[in-house]
Amino acid sequence: MSTPGNRETGGRRPQRADARSNRERILNVAEEVFGKGGESASTEEVARLANVGIATVFRHFPTKAALLEAVLVQRFDRLREQAETLLHATDPGTAFFDFFRHLVADATGKIAITEALLEVGGDHGSDAAQASDGLRRAVGALLQQAQRAGAVRNDVELPEVYALLVATSRASAPAHVEEEVRDRMLAIVFDGLAPRRTSRRR
Repeated sequence: MSTPGNRETGGRRPQRADARSNRERILNVAEEVFGKGGESASTEEVARLANVGIATVFRHFPTKAALLEAVLVQRFDRLREQAETLLHATDPGTAFFDFFRHLVADATGKIAITEALLEVGGDHGSDAAQASDGLRRAVGALLQQAQRAGAVRNDVELPEVYALLVATSRASAPAHVEEEVRDRMLAIVFDGLAPRRTSRRR
């Protein structure tokens, strides 16, 4: 007969506190290591910096692909939580544009991790896809609030806004453009998203 604890963990015994701590530390270190090193980074480096044995890493994440996908899930979830917090901002327009800017600045690490996952033969599994969709929905909610506040034009929808977000992220991340150039690029994008000004007739 199963216990409530078994049901909550899908029939598995709950992780001990030290095991949960190790898993969290491995994920945090892996995000930093693969975010900087991409496919050239190794699980051995993750284990060393997390101060655990390589067997401990593979006990939590049986393959390098599983570790990278878990890192992506954590990254998407954190960004989604940040976006959801901004839904309570007093200035929806500023909240939307600031988060757009934050996602572009954050893209370099995300792209490196994604490319590392593809390099080892993995892809966005169901967990990563679900986490990515959650972030997309949160961005959509920020967009709707900014539109209701009159800060973003009403004739744009999430698909094209998200396409702009992905495009600007990829344009700035691989080339390592200067911050000043990236800011000017975003200013042009934001100007295009702003409500159209009605020209006065002479």
